[in-house]
Amino acid sequence: MRVLFVDDDVSIQKLAGITLERLGGYEALICGSATEALRAVGDFRPDIIILDVNMPWMDGPQTLAEIRKLPDMSAVPVVFLTASTQQHEIDNYIRIGAAGVIAKPFDPMTLPGKIEEFWRCRERRQEERALNLSALSKDYAEGLPYKIEEIWKTWREISEGQWDDRKLEEMRLMVHNLAGSGQTFGFPEVSLSAHLLEQALKRGKALLEEENRQQVQEHIRALGAAAAAPARLQGMGDTGGTEAKKSARFAGDERLIYLVEDDLQPLQDMAMQLGYFGYTVRRLKPDELTGAVSEKIPSAVIADMALQATGKPLMEIISGINKVVPDSMPVVFISENDDLGSRLSAVRAGGEAFFTRPVDTCGLIDKLDALTGRAEEEAYRIFIVDDDTTLASRYELILRDAGMKTETASDSMKVMELLGVFRPDLILMDVYMPDSSGLELSKLIRQMASFVSIPIVFLSAETDIEKQLAAMSLGGDDFLTKPIKDSHLVSSVRSRVERSRLLHSFMVRDSLTGLLNHTKAKEQLHMAVAAAERQKSCLTYAVIDIDHFKAVNDTYGHITGDHVIKSLSRLLQQRMRKTDVIGRYGGEEFSVILAGADAEAAAAILDKIREDFNKICHQCRGIEFYVSFSCGIASFPRFGNPVDLHEAADAALYRAKKEGRNRICLAE
Repeated sequence: MRVLFVDDDVSIQKLAGITLERLGGYEALICGSATEALRAVGDFRPDIIILDVNMPWMDGPQTLAEIRKLPDMSAVPVVFLTASTQQHEIDNYIRIGAAGVIAKPFDPMTLPGKIEEFWRCRERRQEERALNLSALSKDYAEGLPYKIEEIWKTWREISEGQWDDRKLEEMRLMVHNLAGSGQTFGFPEVSLSAHLLEQALKRGKALLEEENRQQVQEHIRALGAAAAAPARLQGMGDTGGTEAKKSARFAGDERLIYLVEDDLQPLQDMAMQLGYFGYTVRRLKPDELTGAVSEKIPSAVIADMALQATGKPLMEIISGINKVVPDSMPVVFISENDDLGSRLSAVRAGGEAFFTRPVDTCGLIDKLDALTGRAEEEAYRIFIVDDDTTLASRYELILRDAGMKTETASDSMKVMELLGVFRPDLILMDVYMPDSSGLELSKLIRQMASFVSIPIVFLSAETDIEKQLAAMSLGGDDFLTKPIKDSHLVSSVRSRVERSRLLHSFMVRDSLTGLLNHTKAKEQLHMAVAAAERQKSCLTYAVIDIDHFKAVNDTYGHITGDHVIKSLSRLLQQRMRKTDVIGRYGGEEFSVILAGADAEAAAAILDKIREDFNKICHQCRGIEFYVSFSCGIASFPRFGNPVDLHEAADAALYRAKKEGRNRICLAE
């Protein structure tokens, strides 16, 4: 076994080399940095990689992301070496693609045993996956003789009895299913023979002519012979399921900002303002930047472009750092000058943004959010509708391996029931099924307001482009031809869901803030109250309104007013729990639903946000100003329905305004 061991500590390198080679008997390659490891990994082709988490320039999660981009490195197990072994940290490492964690300090005598353990675990997972695929293929192979016999039986009824169009369609459907599924389960000749037979069946009553009759029977015999041949299984391959392929830049402290300036005092206020929005700010002098980056790569650097460090322009040093940092380190430059030459120099040094003094804090935070943001997306939910249960199970296995959640329906009569419960992001539907076709189901689904925009992707062995287009005109969004490669299936589904989620966000979210819009916020309140009623739990509803907002617009303009609205929305998003629902109710008014929280607890949380919002400095044309908000709070079950809850919170907000604003009032 070839082991790649990466750690910047020389003493650990020596110890690991001796232990791995002499005690474990492995072929080991020891590297002292991520850069060295990335250069060597392609030629060494390790079976397993042991990777230190905390290294200069490029840490373990970032190195893992770079390794996954290399050819043939997507499945090599990577084990992290770290002293950070709290459960939530281990869970995060596993989430981004690590096979496991070895805790520091470690006993060198146990290192080979731990490697063997991780390797055996990997082999067990591979064996389990192979067994699942093999079991599906075996079930499919065992069912083939019965399907061929059923085709023979139906053909005899057609050719020897009275002509029956329904019988012909029944036979064509059976043959069509085999054409689409054979190759997927290792029977490519079954797919080919079934496809030829399906084409022959399109002759209709002409099939009763002797020449055509003989041809159909030859095709059925060829289909039977193909079904009797041994399966040639294809592996699932790389379906792109691991999250490690995504950038791991922010796997650790994802909001760390290095603020670089000669005189740190003027930046104290900027650091404080950034802190209100959830950023951890480390203030540095120019000579300290290189050392700080070697210890920990930040989410971004903010620097004055006129600074010098160790006799060199700071811009030159930053440019050099970015040559050894993966994906480049986002840099925001600040300058006294707003000329083309200054901006061009900033771009050449790798600057992602450029601000002139005095710095517009709201604009700076907008840019930092764009540069450092990393949304945690919920797993894609895929509903598979196919009467072939074995084929549906395989699709389910492939999509789950790619990190998606799945539900299947083999009975078209149960589709609507499952659809309402599962609430999928996409429906993957077979076109030809017994009781009702995929085309009929898609028309039915499109008649329901709740599912009018859900993507429907048809799966079929149908190769006639006219029929494919006809299917899509009846409500389909895409048409995938069976048999389909695993990787193609995953990429097609993923791209469709991504587009659908983006379009959906435009429909239900406010364009300025990204919060839920008025309609969706009201809908969520009704759902939350219903859930609290079922679970017999509490719920708090808050209505927030920015104080004297009309005066802000009148004095500073609507663009500045939009910045104020965005700053409050951003603060709410960063401070509230993930389970809390935040909406922009209209204008300068917001709503917040806190499930499971009583009024007092909610008031304490929102009051802290109110205090911090009041400290945020807003700017317009060099003028600084501050804004406050008032809030009204009501709770369930004291107010027993959504209408009463909203009216009570609104009345409490009115009282807060009447009592002097910049305060929180509970409903009486």
